[in-house]
Amino acid sequence: MQKIRNICVYCGSAEGDDPRHAAAAETFGRLLAQAGIGLVFGGGSCGLMGITARATLNAGGRVTGIIPTFLDEREIAMRGLTEMIVVEDMHTRKRLMFEKSDAFVALPGGVGTLEELTEQLTWIQLGRHTKPLVIADVGGFWRPLLTLFAHMHNEGFIREGYDVRYMVAERVEDILPMITATARRMPKVEETAVTARM
Repeated sequence: MQKIRNICVYCGSAEGDDPRHAAAAETFGRLLAQAGIGLVFGGGSCGLMGITARATLNAGGRVTGIIPTFLDEREIAMRGLTEMIVVEDMHTRKRLMFEKSDAFVALPGGVGTLEELTEQLTWIQLGRHTKPLVIADVGGFWRPLLTLFAHMHNEGFIREGYDVRYMVAERVEDILPMITATARRMPKVEETAVTARM
């Protein structure tokens, strides 16, 4: 069984136009704190990132932000976190976010969120780790991507034995139960090979 101590949340540095996205980010941050699970995120105070982090902190939770120096001003690094780590580049940021997390959640976001999500999906597909991953399809936001995955499978680009393993939650209230149930079934694996190559 894998112990879930911290969850990495990938999400937008903007709030988006649909108010359901901001509401979902606020709710999930609060649920993390109530469950005693720490938040790991990109360190910015803007958009869904900031909403999730503030909600976690306001509910008494732990928050670790990881931000590269060149984004410190652009995304306005959030203050008052449990831990803030400033790194040199995006590669280091993503590696540390991976190392400090026991599961991953993708809330709505833009190209950066998509890139972070698909990188984790690739590592899971290649068997480099077994950490649970949930795509939070709030308001059907990720539906086009999920349709694309099905298309890739139907066209033979996601082959048998290389399935992309992820869970989809339409309600943020379902995310933690999904992760917990999956973690119970997952053996703890050695992940040094992953971190050495990321």
